[in-house]
Amino acid sequence: MTATITAFERSPDRGQGLARDMRVRWALEEAGQPYDVRLVSFRAMKQPAHLALHPFGQIPTYEEGDLTLFESGAIVLHIAERHAGLLPDEAKARARAIAWMFAALNTVEPPIVEHEMASYFERNQSWYATRLPMLEDRVRTRLDELSRRLGDAEWLDGAFSAADLLMVTVLRRLEGSGLLEAYPSLSAYVARGKARPAYGRAFAAQLAVFTGQPLAG
Repeated sequence: MTATITAFERSPDRGQGLARDMRVRWALEEAGQPYDVRLVSFRAMKQPAHLALHPFGQIPTYEEGDLTLFESGAIVLHIAERHAGLLPDEAKARARAIAWMFAALNTVEPPIVEHEMASYFERNQSWYATRLPMLEDRVRTRLDELSRRLGDAEWLDGAFSAADLLMVTVLRRLEGSGLLEAYPSLSAYVARGKARPAYGRAFAAQLAVFTGQPLAG
């Protein structure tokens, strides 16, 4: 049965692949699974029909038969557990990969999103210049820790997994800020993720929504 996911009708990131449906698209592409996309407007996201799928009125959602999921991390984990290629077969390695999935979303992402939101919504406030160094320091703390742990490894723990998929999408939010670029190993890590064919297919699919151009083939 083909799954249906939801995505922004008009993404605020202008097709850069930062919206969280990108994570789900990438996971489905890595798993070789077809999927349909239902686009929703900001208005529709707050209407009863969508709130029945996502109680917080956000995207993405995932529908497959009588199963409905929300939260991108939960959706990616569901896909990874059902299809080969996104989690190790060995039990301990699998558990470590899942731990890294939680780390990406619960430990690394929050200070990055807080920094990003401040740049969007607080830039014109009197306190912004004072607050920004603190926000940047919080991000650097996490990048320092992650960079030390990654070292010169290709991926977080052995072969590529859903943990790397989520971590790469989290780190991508810093591209162009100067913060990520200060860590060559992390920049290279993100570049490896973006070079994966499944990432390319997922990115092209979400970009086509913004540009309005049909995909070739």
